[in-house]
Amino acid sequence: MAALGWSCLYFFCLLSSYYIIRPFRDEMAVAGGTRNIPWLFTATMVAMFAAHPPFAALVTRFSRRQFIPWANRFFIANLLLFFGLLHFLPEGQQVWAGRVFFVWTAVFNLFVVSNFWSFMTDVFTAEQGKRMFGFIGFGGTFGGIVGSLVTSVLAEPLRPVNLLIISALLLELSTFAVRRLNGLSSRGETGARHSGSSEAVIGGTLWAGLVHAARSPYLLGICLYMMLFTIGSTTLYLQQAAIADREFSDSGTRTAFFAQVDLAVNVLTLLTQVFLTGRIVKALGVAITLTLLPALSIIGFGSLAAMPTITVFVIFQVLRRAGEFAVARPTREMLYTVVPREDKYKAKHFIDTVVYRMGDQIGAWATSAMQAFGFTTSAEALVAIPLSALWLLVGRWLGRQQEKKAAAA
Repeated sequence: MAALGWSCLYFFCLLSSYYIIRPFRDEMAVAGGTRNIPWLFTATMVAMFAAHPPFAALVTRFSRRQFIPWANRFFIANLLLFFGLLHFLPEGQQVWAGRVFFVWTAVFNLFVVSNFWSFMTDVFTAEQGKRMFGFIGFGGTFGGIVGSLVTSVLAEPLRPVNLLIISALLLELSTFAVRRLNGLSSRGETGARHSGSSEAVIGGTLWAGLVHAARSPYLLGICLYMMLFTIGSTTLYLQQAAIADREFSDSGTRTAFFAQVDLAVNVLTLLTQVFLTGRIVKALGVAITLTLLPALSIIGFGSLAAMPTITVFVIFQVLRRAGEFAVARPTREMLYTVVPREDKYKAKHFIDTVVYRMGDQIGAWATSAMQAFGFTTSAEALVAIPLSALWLLVGRWLGRQQEKKAAAA
């Protein structure tokens, strides 16, 4: 129970920190011109490729007790730097600072959340994950609600840039929770097979994440599952940015709008996690649960193709994101409970960052290309339907493989 409590606090602080700055990031993207967003995704992918080797080097040489707090402190320093830049730069130069902030926020989110779930799969067993990952996700969702509320209420009276300080303080509090959880694991109080391993150096080679992901059919399947997910998500994100740009002209209003959408997603996610997530995974198993979000996407894109209205789009976007956070993400993390410890950090980190952003890149430029050729929203949705069907089949196969590996272990 103590380990569960500190895990929830860790995730709460992490996601509340992120959701305070996420609407500001979205506003920076719109302020820089929606036509430039695909280029921001390209810059993000390049940044991911550049950041992965230094992180892999940290994982190779240091224990998780060391490299996770160091990574958090690095991002706290970055937040304070952006606070200074966006506070004192002339207005004309703030557009470029905002674009850099957009790229940085994408890197920050994937790194810290990937570190979190790597930590969880290292601390808890596969059987514990089925019982507890949904509830741990509840802690993160509640943090997302708090962060979204903070921004939606304070963005206009305080200016969004001043909220970066609150985000930095919450990230430091998450680091405190990491240290307490490491202490419980070191004393063998989590029940995991890797108890006491917080001081153990993970070791291996710098490029082990890439090499292992390329050699393992199981990890390659996770790569494909992740890429198909991100292609659909990026398509919907670009459509959301275009809607906000068309409907709202004021920066503070757009930021508050993005925060309200995030709030709706997190409230729905919270209710699902409290009442359904654990029951769904236990009743359906990993294989079937992994197919639920792809099935929802087939229905959603089909509805969007038939009725391309703002109402249908918003409903689909909220349901899809809530389904990802409440059900698909915790279940997807269970896939890593049956892989070797080095792969929990290196291969998983490579998939969660580099492969994820490659999917973003494909989705962003494919959407731009379709729009350049005159594709309507309905036509874009029709293209996404067969991709969602392939995503469903891959999820089914991965879930069966995870269940076999867990039974063998």
